[in-house]
Amino acid sequence: MTIPFLDLAAAAAEERAELDAIWARFLESGRYILGPEVEAFEAAFARYCGAAEGVGTGNGLDALAIALEAAGVGPGDEVLVPAHTFIATWLAVRMVGATPVPAEPEAGGYNAGAEDFAAALTERTRAIVPVHLYGEVAPMAGILQLAEAHGLTVIEDAAQAHGAERDGGRAGSFGRAAAFSFYPAKNLGALGDGGALVTSDAGLAAQARRLRNYGSERKYEHDEAGRNSRLDPLQAMILSMRLARLDAANSARRAIAARYREGLAGIDGLALPEGAGAPVWHLYVVRAAERDRLAAHLEGEGVQTQIHYPRPVYRFPPFAGAGPAAGSPADRLCGEILSLPIGPHQSEAQTEAVIAAVRGFYGG
Repeated sequence: MTIPFLDLAAAAAEERAELDAIWARFLESGRYILGPEVEAFEAAFARYCGAAEGVGTGNGLDALAIALEAAGVGPGDEVLVPAHTFIATWLAVRMVGATPVPAEPEAGGYNAGAEDFAAALTERTRAIVPVHLYGEVAPMAGILQLAEAHGLTVIEDAAQAHGAERDGGRAGSFGRAAAFSFYPAKNLGALGDGGALVTSDAGLAAQARRLRNYGSERKYEHDEAGRNSRLDPLQAMILSMRLARLDAANSARRAIAARYREGLAGIDGLALPEGAGAPVWHLYVVRAAERDRLAAHLEGEGVQTQIHYPRPVYRFPPFAGAGPAAGSPADRLCGEILSLPIGPHQSEAQTEAVIAAVRGFYGG
């Protein structure tokens, strides 16, 4: 049996009739940029996240950069970001002319917490970008207290956490704004690139709408230097359809995560994710001292795995020198992590096969 890391084709096949109807409606509309379909999705997604307004963008990276710029972050500012995240978190900070400053992951976990961000504070710090990594909301209570104490703006990177909850709030409802990606592999994914930011700050939302559309509210009136980054109506229509099913899809992921936790418990040398709050398990990431040998064994058993992420961001050339010497907490974490298959279309038989293959590596 081959167990794919994530079966995107299964979702598209299941939705084929609806996707065909959406395509026909899109073609017949005569409106292919922005418009009522985008506005309807923006409003629905903002409500889902517990925010007042949504602003669709071309991708998640632009959503984060636009949120930062609309919040007034720019050249001369420093922004605290996790060392262990996808590079887009750092690129968004660089795109607005600010400097990303890394915070190491909290002990025993994957996310950076308040103490980790506090250790990276300087007099130039203007904002914090906590990442809801792997579908688990970061420990926001402490982060928000830290931000309030130092007058900092909090912009959530929620690209992997559509629907995740913690401490009575949902991803997207904690900071001044939050950025999401709708990359096809996300819990809420489009059939192509797409993104959005959500916020309850009306001024920030208005500024973000200008920034995504050439700095313009009205055609040929450009009040500032914006960009072209607009969620198109075809993707908005697909996302609206899938938003109605997001909670069910997340529940399927939670069931797989629960079975992994039960089936893989008690293995020496294998650490399982704790899952604070109510994660949506965008990824199920274990830590293994013999990670590379485990991954090779699973590949031989037909189990596809991935590594999210193989290096801290400060080990990539664009950000070389921004982090500590080799042997940092993020370095150690990146040497142990392995993402197991998980997705709403993964069958019970496939999940059991993954468990058996992992246990087989450890002798039983």
